[in-house]
Amino acid sequence: MSTVAELVGTTLARAGLGHVFGVVGSGNFHLTNALRAAGVPFTAMRHEGGAASAADAFSRMSGTLAALTVHQGCGLTQAMTGIAEAAKSRTPLLILAAEAGTGDVTSTFRIDQDALARGVGAIPQRVHSARTALADVLRAVRTARELHRTVVLNLPVDVQAQQVDPALLQAELPLAIPSPPAPAPEAVRALADLVAASRRPVLLAGRGGRGAGPELRELAAIAGALLATGAVASGLFAGDPFDLGISGGFSSPLTARLLAEADLVIAVGSALNDWTTKRGALIGSGAVLVQVDTDPAAIGAQRPVDLGVLGDAALTARALTEELRRRGDDADRYRSPELAARIADRGRWRRVPTEDLSTAERIDPRVLTALLDDILPAQRIVSIDSGNFMGYPSQYLAVPDENGFCMTQAFQSIGLGLGTAIGAALARPERMPVLGTGDGGFLMAISELETACRLGIPLAIIVYDDAAYGAEIHHFGADAELGAVTFPDTDLAAIARGYGAAGVVVHTPADLAGVQTWVDSDPQGPLVIDAKIASDGGAWWLQEAFAQH
Repeated sequence: MSTVAELVGTTLARAGLGHVFGVVGSGNFHLTNALRAAGVPFTAMRHEGGAASAADAFSRMSGTLAALTVHQGCGLTQAMTGIAEAAKSRTPLLILAAEAGTGDVTSTFRIDQDALARGVGAIPQRVHSARTALADVLRAVRTARELHRTVVLNLPVDVQAQQVDPALLQAELPLAIPSPPAPAPEAVRALADLVAASRRPVLLAGRGGRGAGPELRELAAIAGALLATGAVASGLFAGDPFDLGISGGFSSPLTARLLAEADLVIAVGSALNDWTTKRGALIGSGAVLVQVDTDPAAIGAQRPVDLGVLGDAALTARALTEELRRRGDDADRYRSPELAARIADRGRWRRVPTEDLSTAERIDPRVLTALLDDILPAQRIVSIDSGNFMGYPSQYLAVPDENGFCMTQAFQSIGLGLGTAIGAALARPERMPVLGTGDGGFLMAISELETACRLGIPLAIIVYDDAAYGAEIHHFGADAELGAVTFPDTDLAAIARGYGAAGVVVHTPADLAGVQTWVDSDPQGPLVIDAKIASDGGAWWLQEAFAQH
């Protein structure tokens, strides 16, 4: 006979689980080994929080379902910040959480795991018994995949040990993924009418537009529209001469102006939240707003729209392109050679002239990141932690496509970056992984540096080191008592070497020679770039961020 733990592991492997991350305790020991035995790649992390972020990033960047496995009670609570980020981001993710035995009311591990999951926006489910185990697991997989949700699947330790018929390990798995919804013909015609009436259309793609880049580019070309993305879809239109880059707080001045002057904004797979719209400032008062999404609840949820279209991004783009062609509508509208030249010249912050704030001891973060953009390989996958610094790697490090950028910012927590970078690196091993993080976030998660070293990941970790929690420094100002958010300088490169990573300290551009040497060496492990940055007086996007607090 086989156990429920073995059934769960085998079923998830057969269902196509791409990778599992975790920290193993007694409660998830047998389950984790069952997953490994069934062929699911497993990465042992050093903290459940890092494991949650790694699983989140792997799911986002690989396009396959990933999982986190944790011990009951404390294992789950350790992971909750990463789980909250995944849930708020609607990442399809399975949390395989061991749970105190069904009849063991005195267990010190017993907590209300259902309530904990619901409290951060995840969906709690449970394997109830040997009799229902297969159906319970398949329900969790379908919920995660089809509804794009983070599911906490509780697995009581006594249920895991129950025996099941081995034949169930080979049972048919009814897991056909439903076809994405096509837009209604009348909605396509209404949208084509709006395009025909516009002079300055913009196509804005969010996470739901990932994977539909070719269709959206073709649509924008025939509609004469400019292109932009939310931060989580950065890189989707890389290389297009009419790509404005990121819409929102990271926008360059030219991008912000062109977005605000649009008379038609077609948002595809974008929540149109305050980050993407800069609290509505990037949508002109007279602009017509269209929202295309596969989730009817998302349409109009963040701000009123003039037209909502229920449909898949690629299918909707293709249908609208065909309708415009049928009508013979192929106008330049917002596009012109002159505007393409302006976008090339000033469309990214790297192209915007700024005062160099560098000193003999501290380097301007803009100068630093622009130089690293030239040094690091173009085929990269950039992950972003949270903090005052985050606009620099987001705008100054180019990425080749939407699979080159991973941002976990829905919960605005620092410390998720290192786990995120590890998960992203394993999802896209053909690219050099790069992490932008602050000294606070890096030190918060530094245990996962051992994981990156153990796995031999050639991860370039850019630490924007101001020896402080910089966002709070700039928000509250020099007149405030800042002793609680400032720290002595730390030699992070020396600490990195203790973990087995390479490390360089950067005060001036000349110090980046060590980064070039590392890149040229065919690296087999991480590099920590301890960049002692000059104060920027508060990054350009920071005021928008704190306006929501």
